[in-house]
Formats: sequence, structure tokens, C-alpha cells
Amino acid sequence: MRLGRALQRHKAAGLVLALLIVLVIALLDRSAGLFPVHDDFHKYHDQSFEVLRVIDGDTLELKAPDGDQKTTRVRLWGVNTPEMHADNPDTPPEPWAEEATAFVRDAVAGQLVVLRLQDHRLRGRFGRLLAYVVLADGRVLNAALIENGLSKHDGRWGHDQGGYFEALEKNARERRVGLWGP
Repeated sequence: MRLGRALQRHKAAGLVLALLIVLVIALLDRSAGLFPVHDDFHKYHDQSFEVLRVIDGDTLELKAPDGDQKTTRVRLWGVNTPEMHADNPDTPPEPWAEEATAFVRDAVAGQLVVLRLQDHRLRGRFGRLLAYVVLADGRVLNAALIENGLSKHDGRWGHDQGGYFEALEKNARERRVGLWGP
């Protein structure tokens, strides 16, 4: 009788442990992007999508389902534009936020863009897809923002354009454009 109960407890403990492992993997996947849930790289990399909306200078919304969402939010790799504070109407936009947002809106609103991803990190901390956005004329939107002084290079997550983006920022500073102006 004791052996039977001990085996039941052992099986129950094993089941609980297995469920905990699955839960930890799922949580890591959602927060750190370690295990792409929807095979994001193959779904988005080098693919064209229509831009539905420009959230701000470094965030877009695409006409493409993302899990249970009807659209996909994209955070531009390697850039950090001034904040619009759209979620808090009592806080005014930071300097150059409106210009950065208008620049992006003019470049991509209603257009088809191609996404380029880095396979080592597919999503940011808010679940947005991290991507370089290639415009119809072949320019990379991320680089154009920095080149025009509308964004700083964001090196928080290493990416293969880091050195190039740093050089673009240095050049914009030297030319005193946008954020670096008088």
C-alpha cells in the first residue's frame, strides 16, 4: 500500500516538474525571444509587407497577423528616436519626436516595405519584431533616420549594422543636423 502511494506521488511530482519546465520555456520564449513561437525569421525575413500605421519614429504597424493579433508591430533595429508619448496626452513629445515620426510616415505610410531580421534576436522586450526596414528605393529606413539626425544609434542589442550606424550618427553630429543642430 505504501509503495503504491509513493509511486503515485513520484508520478505526480514528475508531471508537475514537466509542466514547470514547459512553462519556463514558454515564458522565456515570450519575453526573450529564445525560441521563436511562430518561426518569425522565416515568416518575416526578406518578406514584403504593407505599412498600416506609423506609431512613432521607431515603431510601425504592418498588415500581417502576429499570433492572435491582426497586425504586426515592428521596432526598428539600431535606432532610438525621441518619444511621442502618445500613451500619455499630458506629456508633450520630446524635441524632434514629431519630425522623426513625420519622416517615417512620409517614407512608409501605405507602402510596401521589406523586413530584414537578425536571427540572434527577433523580438524586443515589448514583443515587437526587431527589423531593418528596406524602402521601395532600396534605402534602409533605420539608417536614413540616423543619417538625417532624427535618431540616435541604439546599440543595446548588438546588430550587424552597428558600426555603420555609429558612423552615420557621427557624421550627423558633425554636420549638426536634426538632434545635433544648434
